[in-house]
Amino acid sequence: MAEKILVVVTTADKITDEHKTGLWLSEFAEPYEEFTGHGYEVTVASPKGGDVPLDPGRLEGVEKDIWSEPIRRLKDTKMLDDIQADEYAAIFLPGGHGTMFDFPSNKKLQELLVHFAESDKVIGAVCHGPAGFVGPVLSNGKPLVEGKRLTGFTNEEEADTKLDQYMPFLLETKLTELGAEFVTTPKFTEHVEVDGKLVTGQNPQSGANAAKEFVRVLSK
Repeated sequence: MAEKILVVVTTADKITDEHKTGLWLSEFAEPYEEFTGHGYEVTVASPKGGDVPLDPGRLEGVEKDIWSEPIRRLKDTKMLDDIQADEYAAIFLPGGHGTMFDFPSNKKLQELLVHFAESDKVIGAVCHGPAGFVGPVLSNGKPLVEGKRLTGFTNEEEADTKLDQYMPFLLETKLTELGAEFVTTPKFTEHVEVDGKLVTGQNPQSGANAAKEFVRVLSK
């Protein structure tokens, strides 16, 4: 039986009434194809389950035709509360600004991430996906990210989107405050960090390579 990867996506659909958001499609679709292409079984879960909102910024262009299967999988996601951690070898968190609003406070996601960390399983995230790392506290009382080298959407990149003023926090600042070694490269350049079994990508440009590194670590 193929090993199973749990992919958790946002179901938050707005930043403000004027600013719609959701999942950044490429950050799910590229890893999904990488994982399934290597024979892994992928379960897609979300805080609310069901249909996942997609960020309007990534709904134009050819992706709909190229990524018809990943998009289909986003129409009927499992409820996160129904997930059993023991069934999965690894967990991956794609981004999109929606994650900034529903990932940090989700108790089930926190429990899952603690399980994966303390079971020495592979954890991955890209862009705003590391927002899920803000809440989890390990059984030793330390934040999940303390002492970990990682990356994610940077303060500079957030300022460039002009959405920084609407965020509940800045990802780079918050993860640094929690004790992470947050590594950055110039804005919107491909960048992946691997620290043991933690794999993170900085931005949408990093999704494909983050997935490749994730699979490489998982296959060891």
